[in-house]
Amino acid sequence: MAKGDVHDAEWRTFNHPETGVKVTQLTNHRGHTTHLYFTNPGWYAGGSKLLVSSDRNNVPNLYGVDLRDGRITQLTDLPSFSPSAEVQFMHSGTNPVREEAYYWYGTRLHALDLVTLRERVLYETPPGFRARTVNVTADGRYVCTNVFEDVADRLSIEMSDRGVRIDQTFDLRPLSRVVRVPTDGGPEEVVLEDKRWLNHVNTSPKLPHILTYCHEGPWYKVEHRIWGLDMRTGETWKIRPQAPGERVGHEYWLADGEHIGYHGWRKGESPFFGSVRFDNNERTEAPLSQGSMHFHSNDLSMIVGDGSKSEQQLRLWRFHEDGWHGPRILLTHRCSFHIGTNHVHPRLTPDGAQVLFTSDHVGYANVYLADLPDFDSLPAYEPPGQTATAR
Repeated sequence: MAKGDVHDAEWRTFNHPETGVKVTQLTNHRGHTTHLYFTNPGWYAGGSKLLVSSDRNNVPNLYGVDLRDGRITQLTDLPSFSPSAEVQFMHSGTNPVREEAYYWYGTRLHALDLVTLRERVLYETPPGFRARTVNVTADGRYVCTNVFEDVADRLSIEMSDRGVRIDQTFDLRPLSRVVRVPTDGGPEEVVLEDKRWLNHVNTSPKLPHILTYCHEGPWYKVEHRIWGLDMRTGETWKIRPQAPGERVGHEYWLADGEHIGYHGWRKGESPFFGSVRFDNNERTEAPLSQGSMHFHSNDLSMIVGDGSKSEQQLRLWRFHEDGWHGPRILLTHRCSFHIGTNHVHPRLTPDGAQVLFTSDHVGYANVYLADLPDFDSLPAYEPPGQTATAR
């Protein structure tokens, strides 16, 4: 199997037995297949195709799922897995103005033409650095990414132990950089450098000069997580300043490209969800009766969350003037959250009609789309041990 090979459709459609919601399983393979991280839109070809990462044949590669007929095209042809050539397909990005995607393979940032499947190397990290996220500016001119000092040899555990790895990497304060790389080729530009762990570089889908990044680490240790950066001036600032005792994060851009969604909690209080304009104006925030590990929305009309390891539900909230109503239960996803790629990472489709998510409830991770019915038709959340009923 090689780049350009087209596989027969694997999809199947069923009504979820719990809520009757229509679900389309896009992939069905004995090897993990996941969609991109919830901050990285993976649609291309006018929204008719979707990027996914799959470990078919024991080698991770990018694939494109045709949402019209279900056929799956292999887009990359990487050699057998090597620990020295880490693949970051989950954090790949697409260009909003042309059919091109970008991904990290080891220390090299690749550009992939999604029509011809030709590839170019745009950038290579300096010696002793690792790479992470990829996002593209709204004008399609730059890939923005983060690289940071490789401290793996100073960690006391295997890199696969995610929780401990994050804690120890935070304490080591690796030298980190936010880098802007021209998509047409040319020298990179370091737009920010700091002696702390910088991560999750997310470009505005509207403003080519604005991005967010985070101070990565355990939320209870990070003094402030969400930051903005103006790449024209180098100005950087706190977004949604945190009060003592608050934990706020998992930030993402709303579809308007000006507002940022986030969630958080305060000790002894209910979790909350909110959004704020990148300049800290127009802040809207309200408590949630139940939380989730990740959230996504296109705007503030409705948000989707993925529940928790113990309550494995896709949950929906609807916003009214008096706050968030819900959650209503879309379905039980039964995802394990065992490793980072096997997280649900739900996100609404651009038209707001479906929820894209990953689940490994059959043993291997696969990619699903769930239709969104009328909010009031769904069962309301009930605490464990009680029966959920619509109301």
